[in-house]
Amino acid sequence: MIVVRVGVTQAPREIEVELADDADRDQLSKSIDEALGRPEGVLWLTDRRGRKVGLPSAKVAYVEIGAPGEDRRVGFGTP
Repeated sequence: MIVVRVGVTQAPREIEVELADDADRDQLSKSIDEALGRPEGVLWLTDRRGRKVGLPSAKVAYVEIGAPGEDRRVGFGTP
């Protein structure tokens, strides 16, 4: 499973979308590049349940492609 985290401008939290197991990372990266390359573009992601999430490219601050088991410690527990 691939997890995509998207930071949105003027929003305190990020959006996290779990993609299907058969999602292709290379194709995902290309579609993100295409959507964010146009100011009026929309980044569409389909989660593992088939729901679609659309984010206007003008509001996207960053996109992180990762795995769900990645360690993301913050605060006093950080080595």
